[in-house]
Amino acid sequence: MSQSVTSAANTDSASDRLQTLGLALPELRDNPYYVHHRTVGSSIYISGQLPYKDGWLLGQGIVGRDVELETARELARHAVLNALAAAVQAVGELDRVRIVQMLVFVASTPDFGEQSQVANAASELLIKVLGENGRHARTAIGVAGLPVNSPVEIQMVCTAV
Repeated sequence: MSQSVTSAANTDSASDRLQTLGLALPELRDNPYYVHHRTVGSSIYISGQLPYKDGWLLGQGIVGRDVELETARELARHAVLNALAAAVQAVGELDRVRIVQMLVFVASTPDFGEQSQVANAASELLIKVLGENGRHARTAIGVAGLPVNSPVEIQMVCTAV
């Protein structure tokens, strides 16, 4: 892990670090068919989050065909911000969130093979914002397609600290 990732995570609160990065947690819109999170015991299950910003999906297509790697990485950062917003809904404040596991789905061509590079963008953001509480177990997989033709979807399991 780079020194800049670890040193940034050792200062201020998670909310301050998020703001320093020029980011803010979005407001999540209610959905009549599912909830953004469900708590069972000490575990908080975050529904799959797409890269929406202000109600708009930021990109569509298949990575490796319609979407470039760096664009997919940026979309993963937006999706993980939405997942963090759901976690904050569950625990009340960003400093209480600990990520346990993250599952990153990348709609990609069969020969793409760089799903982990897309997922790394989300992982890096979690560590920059949450420090050690952002380190997590992770799976990144390629899929044939995702809802509304999104290139990326992120699902998480977290807990409160």
